[in-house]
Amino acid sequence: MKVIGLTGSIGMGKSTTAAMFRDAGIPVYDADAAVHDLYDEGGAAVGPVGEAFPGVVKDGRVDREALRERVLGHPDELKRLNAIVHPLVGRDRVGFFKAAEESGADMVILDVPLLYETGGDANVAAVIVVSAPPEMQRERVLARPGMTPDRLDAILAQQVADAEKRARAHYTVDTGRGLEHARAQVTEIIAKLRG
Repeated sequence: MKVIGLTGSIGMGKSTTAAMFRDAGIPVYDADAAVHDLYDEGGAAVGPVGEAFPGVVKDGRVDREALRERVLGHPDELKRLNAIVHPLVGRDRVGFFKAAEESGADMVILDVPLLYETGGDANVAAVIVVSAPPEMQRERVLARPGMTPDRLDAILAQQVADAEKRARAHYTVDTGRGLEHARAQVTEIIAKLRG
């Protein structure tokens, strides 16, 4: 079973692209969704994150906004958070792999926003980067509730630059030219990966 990494900077259309792979029948592991579950009430990360970052757990779940304020722009704090969360996500991913293998899948997609930043690209057979023009990216992200230009810049400062991601990728999906163009690229990539 081939393990394929899917990544892209904020606002590039990665979630939409992941859905296209899922629609094509390929199992997709969504690392963000796994983290949401870990942070939710009863999630395995609630206790350790609450201990490491007092005040970020509210009503039995991690308040993602409060946590974001604590770590954004603070590399050491982010590293401390990642040391807690990444092993928990890794355990969750093992179950996903097992289910995919049992279903007979020939490949799976790991949707990981920080694939390059965490060195996860070393653990996959190929990397697909989702990209769009920078002005389109900014427009998409700034349309999100609560997003500001300063916050976007702080997020981008913690991510590998889009140009570097594209240069390191095995495949690129350009979401700047519309959904049908992106879907055609996804279909072509699947064919090449199976070829």
